[in-house]
This record gives sequence, structure tokens and C-alpha cells, in this order.
Amino acid sequence: MADNETIPSCANCSAVWQKSGTTNCWSSPDNRPGRPVNCPSRTAPDLIDESFAEYRGDGEDARLARMAAKVEGLCYQKMPGSEAVVARWTRVEDTIALAKLMGWTKIGIATCIGLLEETKQLVTILEAQGLEPASVCCKSGSIDKLELGLEESDKVRPGTFEPACNPIAQAEILNRCGTQMNIIVGLCVGHDMLFTKHSKAPVTTLVCKDRVTGHNPAAVLYGQNFYFKRLQKIPVVVPEGA
Repeated sequence: MADNETIPSCANCSAVWQKSGTTNCWSSPDNRPGRPVNCPSRTAPDLIDESFAEYRGDGEDARLARMAAKVEGLCYQKMPGSEAVVARWTRVEDTIALAKLMGWTKIGIATCIGLLEETKQLVTILEAQGLEPASVCCKSGSIDKLELGLEESDKVRPGTFEPACNPIAQAEILNRCGTQMNIIVGLCVGHDMLFTKHSKAPVTTLVCKDRVTGHNPAAVLYGQNFYFKRLQKIPVVVPEGA
């Protein structure tokens, strides 16, 4: 088991950034602030070097890493007459650009049933961009949650028919379709993990489900000084036997 000095905690570099305007890993070699004891560059240089060697090869991972880095650069542009750099592309545009650079045309979409309208809009956009989308809903098969061994009390609305999500089926259906990239649109926590685990194609998330914030989970992080301060004070209680 790793000791406390080898467990990475890059989040702590937030304080370094606030003080220096940069961090060790973002600065040029001749102008770097000090590294925390648990900086991955200090504690895991072997893993970093071995991983980066993968990107120098000719395999699919290397190509994906290069194209992803290229998309990152394309996401920004300089303001005319200024050295300022501003973002210009949305996540949807990033996703389309990556697919085109990789030469992927068959695009799978694993969608939540609550986001079918948004998925339809995404399909329209992908088709307009010359791509071939295939969408699969989380409730495919329409099998009641009781078949999972759950109780009526575990349902959102006990006493009613409530179908279970089926993320493995979503993945396998898209595998059968031969998709080259799959996009998650609002799958539940856990269901997204199962989908990603069983998908043969690389997976990216376009919409991350958050029922309270309108699918903007980062709002909780921005609201820590006031609205969501409770998460630092009050334990999230999971009912016994859940």
C-alpha cells in the first residue's frame, strides 16, 4: 500500500497556483516553483515516462493522444491585435473535431431516457457534420427494477412499473453496430462506468448527469463558499441496506 508521501494530491497545487500563477508541471524547466512532496513527477517518474513512451509509437493510443492534443490547441484562438488567448469551441465542437481528425464516422450515443430531446439535437448536429450517429436509450428492454433483486421501496415511485437502466446492453448494441467512438449523454453514476467498461469503442462524456444542477455538476464546486457548503459540513447519509 502506498504511504502518504506517494499518494498523489495535485489538488494541493491550487495553493501554489494562487501564489505563483503557475505550477511545476505547467512551467518551463528553467522557471518552475517547488514541487510538493507528493507531486506525481517526484513519486512516479517511471510511470510517467513509460506512459509517455506510448504516445511516441504508432498505435491507436498514440494517435488518439496526438489528435486530442491537436484539438486542445484548436479550441483556442488569439484575439486580433492582442496576445490574449480565448476559447472558441464548445464541447460538442471538440468532440466533432476529434472524430474527424481520427477518421471516425460511426458515432454511438448512450443516452439517458430523460435526455432524449437533447440526444435528438445531437444526432441532428452529427448528421449535419457528415457523421453517422446511432443512439441507444438506457431503458432498452424495459425490464422492471424488481428483476435486479431490488424492493418496491427502492424505486423512485414505489408500486409502479419502473424499468431498470441497462448500460451493458447499450454498450453491446453499439459494439454490434461497429461504432468507432461512443458518447455518453447523461447516464447515471455507475451506469456510466458499466457502459465504459463494456464498450469496445473509446468513450467520451458529453453530458454528465446531475439532476439538481441541470446537468452541470461543476456548479457544486463553484458554490462551495455558500450554496453547497453543506457538503463540507454534513455527511452524505446512505440508508442502511441500500
